[in-house]
Amino acid sequence: MDAFEAVRTLLAVRSYQDKPITEDSLRRILEAGRLTGSSMNGQPWHFLVVQNRDTLHQLGSLLRSGPYVTQAPLAIVVVIDHTQYAVSDASRAIQSMLLTAWTEGLGSNWVGFGGLDNIKPLLAIPADVEVFAVLPMGYPGKDIKGQGKKKRKSLSEVAYREHWGQPFV
Repeated sequence: MDAFEAVRTLLAVRSYQDKPITEDSLRRILEAGRLTGSSMNGQPWHFLVVQNRDTLHQLGSLLRSGPYVTQAPLAIVVVIDHTQYAVSDASRAIQSMLLTAWTEGLGSNWVGFGGLDNIKPLLAIPADVEVFAVLPMGYPGKDIKGQGKKKRKSLSEVAYREHWGQPFV
């Protein structure tokens, strides 16, 4: 699958098969995050892989917007340093990981957006960094029909040429 096809078809997945993710796939996903560009090459991210079933259940119980984490074979907890561009840099890394996972046949969904300090004790995350997001990951639990059929604004509604409001055609 090429990059555009991955972007075109990527869907949020919230249910997963009880099937382990290969170490090779996991390594490619983490490498995709690590290799993502960042402001001034700051790389203000850390990726904590959680695979222990009990820990995943505890993690899911602490996430208001993502209790389905408990079903996933693993979750990647994205932690950021307190730097000016950490949010945008980590967001780029997350998108790289989600797209790479998709090309590996895996689904995921971004859970949380900061404000996740309540999971720090569970994972022994230091106080001087911020838990930014959790990415549960696994093989989709059900057949995903309609890949690429997304409800999005038309290109003419979001893209302009030369001047604001000048349609891009």
